[in-house]
Amino acid sequence: MRKMSRRKFVSAAIATSSVAAVSASCSLHRDTLLPLGLQLFTVQGELEKDFNGTLEKVAAIGFKQVEAAGFYEKSAAEFRKSVESAGLTLPSSHYSLQELLHNTQEKLAFSHELGVRYIVCSFPFVPDPGRFHADKYYQELRTGMTFDDWKWNFDQLNRLGEKIKRAGFQLAYHNHNHEFREYSGVLVYDELLRLTDPALVKMEMDVGWIATAGRDPVTLLEKYAQRVELLHVKDVKAGPPDLAGDGTPSTELGRGTIDWPRLFAAARRSAVKHYFVEQEEPFVEMPVYDAIRADFEFASRLRH
Repeated sequence: MRKMSRRKFVSAAIATSSVAAVSASCSLHRDTLLPLGLQLFTVQGELEKDFNGTLEKVAAIGFKQVEAAGFYEKSAAEFRKSVESAGLTLPSSHYSLQELLHNTQEKLAFSHELGVRYIVCSFPFVPDPGRFHADKYYQELRTGMTFDDWKWNFDQLNRLGEKIKRAGFQLAYHNHNHEFREYSGVLVYDELLRLTDPALVKMEMDVGWIATAGRDPVTLLEKYAQRVELLHVKDVKAGPPDLAGDGTPSTELGRGTIDWPRLFAAARRSAVKHYFVEQEEPFVEMPVYDAIRADFEFASRLRH
């Protein structure tokens, strides 16, 4: 904050107070206007059984947006029509880096038809995938990546981010827990943020996976407040830190380890533009629709 001269202290203090009040009001108002979305991975089993009916039930609970994670053998036009017919919007969709590097222009054309704003990279890749067994590829990838592999990924993200930006989209990277491994004291997640262009690669922060890795998501959200534009609102049960496995089970919001009042307060001060509730199987405490209704109600109470 700029220093005020003594001669104009009173008038400047009044003006500053007024500006601060308006700024705080706008910040809170901005957050209340951000609708809650649902990451569709949460209801993947239901979508497979009844795609349109599931979207309608998601909308009936109160969600306004959804995020794609797979397209269930539908064309972009079919997928978009179903989403819009349910009264939902689709700001973003997920791909692995492997998918984005393969036929990139086709993915961009598909995204144009979908009408998304963000293309989210949700899993890394390696220059030589033959190092891992095809049937165990993702399991082995999570434990077998070297620091050079990660730096190769950062370079690919910058290159893709430029192509994606030129096509009218924004690339974002979604973390899991393996980005919180350290190599000679260097944290992968910090290097990811340092070595990728802030204009080309935004972050979709998954707070549940950060907690699974034994880190505090609030601290990281505050540290990288201007890079995080999408937030996965996910709670996880208590357990030992896990940097490569499936981590501790996901649970309904408020039943796990995340400090949600602190988290949402930090999000209001950040560049977050979209909130997506996500809960991963199995649904033990209650059936899936009851679970996401509880998630929606919990998040709605705390955010407003």
